[in-house]
Amino acid sequence: MDKFMKRAVELAIENVHNGGQPFGAVLVKDDKVIAEGVNELHIKHDVSGHAELLAIRRAQEQLQTNDLSGFTMYASGAPCPMCFAAMMFAGIEKAYFCATLDHAKAVGLGKSGVIYGELQKTPEGRSFEMIHMELGEGMANPMQLWKDRNN
Repeated sequence: MDKFMKRAVELAIENVHNGGQPFGAVLVKDDKVIAEGVNELHIKHDVSGHAELLAIRRAQEQLQTNDLSGFTMYASGAPCPMCFAAMMFAGIEKAYFCATLDHAKAVGLGKSGVIYGELQKTPEGRSFEMIHMELGEGMANPMQLWKDRNN
């Protein structure tokens, strides 16, 4: 097994022993570990406290950048949709994982599969209701303000 994946699995095992979920992540660039994370939901009561997100946050803070192009994520389990999206937003180009979504579902950690399924549906067909609302009359448009500021 690759040394970085081995480390991600070791972090996951340690996290289970500490009362957490079986997820560990290692973020690598140029064959060097830049940041690590484990799911901290049991510590911080924060549903975004996933191993991959914490590794990304730590790397971005350490390097003072939002651009993690050229980085590779090693995760003990298949990234959830939130972590997948964060990796894409950060520019991470590749991720390796051990446990599949089916493995997670088999041990009672199956929300990722449900969410991936919901994302494949049209907005009208999803169980999570999302309703578009127009800006109020006379309100500044934050998107236009951002565009104007960056032109």
